Amino acid sequence: MSINPTRDLQPGTRALAPVSLMTDHYELTMLQAALRSGTALRPSVFEVFARRLPEGRGYGVVAGTGRILENLSAFRFGETELEFLQSRQVVDARTLDFLANFRFTGSMYGYGEGEVYFPNSPLLVVESSFAEACLLETYLLSVLNHDSAIASAASRMSGAAGSRPCIEMGSRRTHEEAAVAAARAAVIAGFASTSNLEAGLRYGLTTQGTAAHSFTLLHDSEREAFAAQLASLGKDTTLLVDTYDVVAAVRTAVELAGQELGAVRLDSGDLVALARQVRAQLDELGNTSTRIVVTSDLDEYAIAALAAAPVDAYGVGTSLVTGSGAPTAGMVYKLVSRAGDDGTFVPVAKAAKNKASVGGRKRALRRLNARGVAEAEVIGIDHEPADDGNDRALMQDLVIDGVVQPGWTGPEAVHRAAERHRASTAELPGSWKRLQRGEPLIPTLYETDPV
Repeated sequence: MSINPTRDLQPGTRALAPVSLMTDHYELTMLQAALRSGTALRPSVFEVFARRLPEGRGYGVVAGTGRILENLSAFRFGETELEFLQSRQVVDARTLDFLANFRFTGSMYGYGEGEVYFPNSPLLVVESSFAEACLLETYLLSVLNHDSAIASAASRMSGAAGSRPCIEMGSRRTHEEAAVAAARAAVIAGFASTSNLEAGLRYGLTTQGTAAHSFTLLHDSEREAFAAQLASLGKDTTLLVDTYDVVAAVRTAVELAGQELGAVRLDSGDLVALARQVRAQLDELGNTSTRIVVTSDLDEYAIAALAAAPVDAYGVGTSLVTGSGAPTAGMVYKLVSRAGDDGTFVPVAKAAKNKASVGGRKRALRRLNARGVAEAEVIGIDHEPADDGNDRALMQDLVIDGVVQPGWTGPEAVHRAAERHRASTAELPGSWKRLQRGEPLIPTLYETDPV
């Protein structure tokens, strides 16, 4: 069978499906009411932020912005979407006419993917008409809350793993599209590879995988299964050695592959004890270069517990794709400024108890000390915060007048985000890898008046 290369086989070039109905009903009814009141086109500023971090965590990691920007052109209302809205009488004819011509023409600014964040960091600022910003609300939050939750968990795991690589392998534990997004977010936050092939295609990620227990059980003996895998995948493959008896399996693996055996995988039992036992056995057999990969419901705490064990790589699934106890980043999207009747922008804020917001258009920088270590997140309200000469601006131009800016989409953007994550965590206080419960690593400070 021959395959002719096509555009769809190139990373990052999948045809985009419409995303405009991946939203809440009330976004469209708000639009209809705003059109009627004459306020739909009022210039507005919305902001995405998290009021707090998940309990006990010291920082979060931004992810999902690139996916939003890749799909911004697909946030349109075509014939199918309009017919659905009309048939369900979701909105009136005037609103349908508005939607038929919709495209985002505003601007977006925000933290780059991979950047760490703290409570009230202005992660994404949307400047547009109320109508345009309103329609995007649910979609923006859906993507950012999911992807940032995964990236935040992945960062804790890769931090606990240190120089040992982590493999994302949680596809079967989540929604099929969420699995692709999770793989992307994990790589941004320090994971080396993924088992998800669609993520590999879309984003140019490294994919890995060998065999499951079913492959061993398919054969009449473990020896036959190992021999078949080695014949097909080569001696550098990873053999799963805990289907029956680990000691016997390791012995068989070495007998068949010799010192060229790439790795063995442990997927059950006391992983610390087993890793030590298997390392000693491999070394005794002369396979000092054969690696040990561990899987089995790992999270950041299990990875940290394995730090002293002779483990070479970790495969992480369920805990990663569910955010390791924090499946959402808790981000909200609030109107913080709008134009008055005279065209002058005025700050607006929600004052409800426990859900208050801070009005005004935000800009942010990270305050660094003389050693380049982060000391605070400084946010200016309606002005650029004062830079003491050793600080780093955090807001990036993402979309200007409806045009997505270069460098934020596609496979290369994922690799740049991973590098941004490495640089961003390197600035944090040395305690950032600790898994003990605590307060945010640095405080968030507001500057209300220009300096």
